[in-house]
Amino acid sequence: MDNWQPGTSLAMLQSRAALLATLRQFFFQRSVMEVDVPVLARTSVTDINIESIPAMPYGGSGYLQTSPEYFMKRLLSQGAGDIFCLGKAFRNGEQGCRHNPEFSLLEWYRCGWDEHQLMDEMAELISLVFAARSSQPLAVTKCSYEECFGQTLGVDAHGADLAELQQRAVAASSDSWAGESRANCLDLLFSLLVEPQLPAGLVFVYDYPACQSALAQLHNNAQGQQVSRRFEVFLNGMELANGYFELTDSAEQQQRFEGDIAQRIEAGKPPIPMDRHLLAALDHGMPSCAGVALGVDRLLMQLEGADSIAQVLPFSWDRC
Repeated sequence: MDNWQPGTSLAMLQSRAALLATLRQFFFQRSVMEVDVPVLARTSVTDINIESIPAMPYGGSGYLQTSPEYFMKRLLSQGAGDIFCLGKAFRNGEQGCRHNPEFSLLEWYRCGWDEHQLMDEMAELISLVFAARSSQPLAVTKCSYEECFGQTLGVDAHGADLAELQQRAVAASSDSWAGESRANCLDLLFSLLVEPQLPAGLVFVYDYPACQSALAQLHNNAQGQQVSRRFEVFLNGMELANGYFELTDSAEQQQRFEGDIAQRIEAGKPPIPMDRHLLAALDHGMPSCAGVALGVDRLLMQLEGADSIAQVLPFSWDRC
């Protein structure tokens, strides 16, 4: 049995250690405090597209956390100020060349900032780690979701009716998409048809459709269409990060939780109880802020030219 050995080289372990040190130093120099939050809790995210790993501590029930987000927002509501967390997160049903059930996540929040200020800081961070490995400057591009979607497909992502999106999803995939939701059709079309056309380098896509708002605030774009203040980040075609101008309204957040749970039940997925602690924190008052979560393993893959996440992990799930 030879899979007792680490799945990566000593050189990759050293590169990983250097990356973690650089990430921490970046925030220390900017007076952003590192926080250490639980990875085990009594509830988890309600998002229909994310599956949590159940746990049974002390005979009770709980979940390994898919991100440190909810705990960090409780700290923000208590006045912690600018914070970051660098640690492990867990997701079920995700394994492949870009996925491992356990992975490393860097998440940070900037109080008083909007999503565009946070994108600028993230560009500084990625450019810094990229420059340590390449003499060529990193190209940075920002574009709205509508610009990317419209230029590739000739469709108004925010204004197209559901029937048209379903037809295009069927053409791109299979007949099973004929009855899918607007959010799922947009997600499929973007991932299959738009992402491969994104330019090389670091790309920020912002102003996502309102139906994909997750935990982001909504606003009207220049065309008067309601969109979510959410952005995603891609490095040479690989999705690295997801960020928001954060929702701070507890009543709106509860409505979104309830909607998520209803969708999970309709889809035959186990319902996840909403996080009442987070709602109480928002009700107490979370400061206006922007936050983003970045996949550290995927970043290392791009920096080192790895084809699989297993190549940058000491022990992938297959070796555990």
